Amino acid sequence: MDIKLTKETEKRLTGSLQRYLREELGEEVGELKAGLFLRFCLEEIGPSIYNQAIQDARTFMQEKIADLENVCYVPEGNHWKEPGVRRRGR
Repeated sequence: MDIKLTKETEKRLTGSLQRYLREELGEEVGELKAGLFLRFCLEEIGPSIYNQAIQDARTFMQEKIADLENVCYVPEGNHWKEPGVRRRGR
């Protein structure tokens, strides 16, 4: 699976990686190295995150579909709710 990012997103994430490495690990990393690290993360970690997101969405949709009967149900035969009671105007 090849994750495609827009140039703007890739630039933003590369900058974020550079900042993180500098502030949290005390490492100065250039744009090229940060970009290579980003590509590695997308290739190595991206599919696992994608698969989990798909599974979460599938579970969510299955729960909603299972609940359709409760949400989208109109009781039938309400005209004669109580035996012997006649409704006026009908």
